[in-house]
Amino acid sequence: MKRFLILFLVLAVSVAFFGCGRSGTSSAVPQEVRVLLGNQPFGEMLRPLFPEFERETGIRVIWESLQEFQLSNKLVTEFATGLSSVDVFMTRPLQEAMLFNKNNWNAPLTAYDFSDYPRSAVELGVKDGVPHIVPLIVEWQVLYYRIDLFERAGLRPPATFAELENAARVLHSEDIAGFGIRGAPFASIPPLSSFIFGFGGRYLENGQAVFDSPQAVEAFRYYGRMLGTYGPQGISSMSWEQLLPIFQAGRLAMWIDVPIFYPQTVNPAQSTVPVENVGIATFPAGPARDNPFVIVPWGMAIASGARDMNIAMRFLNWSTSKEMATAALRSGIQVARNSPWDDPQIRADIHPGILESMSHAFAVGHPSDRPLMTSIAAARDLIGEVVLESIETRGTSPRLQALATQKASEVNDLLRADGEYSAR
Repeated sequence: MKRFLILFLVLAVSVAFFGCGRSGTSSAVPQEVRVLLGNQPFGEMLRPLFPEFERETGIRVIWESLQEFQLSNKLVTEFATGLSSVDVFMTRPLQEAMLFNKNNWNAPLTAYDFSDYPRSAVELGVKDGVPHIVPLIVEWQVLYYRIDLFERAGLRPPATFAELENAARVLHSEDIAGFGIRGAPFASIPPLSSFIFGFGGRYLENGQAVFDSPQAVEAFRYYGRMLGTYGPQGISSMSWEQLLPIFQAGRLAMWIDVPIFYPQTVNPAQSTVPVENVGIATFPAGPARDNPFVIVPWGMAIASGARDMNIAMRFLNWSTSKEMATAALRSGIQVARNSPWDDPQIRADIHPGILESMSHAFAVGHPSDRPLMTSIAAARDLIGEVVLESIETRGTSPRLQALATQKASEVNDLLRADGEYSAR
């Protein structure tokens, strides 16, 4: 009897110890997945559907929803310490892919079917030829404009930077600002990129900062002149959170941002501008190139240290499925999957300007809107100083070229520190 009891205890301990491995699926271990979400529309859409996933799979979802900077900080902290229990997480590929892939924090997604995604949307999350991030959302810039003001002034939606500036000049008044776009230094870097590309410049090229080129400096001057001359008062501290209500209040003639805000611009509970007076046009072409950004701001990934890869993949497939993407597109979220956009019923409910601008962006667009580097936040702060100088001087600062060259040198120092600088 004593020998039997000892054998039973040894077997029990063995099951408890070996049945809790990271890739195990022992029925003795509660099946759960820990998910971190961004506090944004796709994440908000997913949360109420978790009970459905739990009923279908028997897998409990442990979730948190965080603002984007809080989410990034939490992920970096947990992954860097090696003590994380995160299984699946939303991520910002442009901001985090390089850092996370460099540190092997994203699991390779060799079993995921990427055939329904644009190749350009997947590329940013690729490491060693293998995708590590599922694209969730695509973004591009559109021009929101007041149809009634344009008609009154005899103007057409601007097709070039020159026409954009002329329209801003004609429509600007004491009561209505002619033009708005993100002016706060850090927030301005993504929208500024399309202007830099349009003038023929880049942020980085061949492992070096090149935003001090004559083409890029001309873009800084244009951006500063437009906002300093025709923007709302206080534009140098504004992002979309401040510009959207100004447009809704009828005090902004033109506003460039992403199309996800369209429902809010025409919601009568939020906006004083009638729906028939809100137009959407394609981002104008620059003097050198027609090359606005088209990006993937959010994706979904599996942590390389996920407790159970099979469970994590099951959640990933469910949360990023065609059905989920279709539901998201119906709710106004611009999803990265191709097939939902082909649904005639969905297309019939989307503003024609959004569809036209998307087709244009995918045809000629650039897949990034910021310098792609590990120390990206620090680089954005440095470039933002050039933006601020230009806005405050309406693009006329005599030191703008020297300032851009100084900040480019400092960004090169960041690249060197991270081992990403390439000498020519």
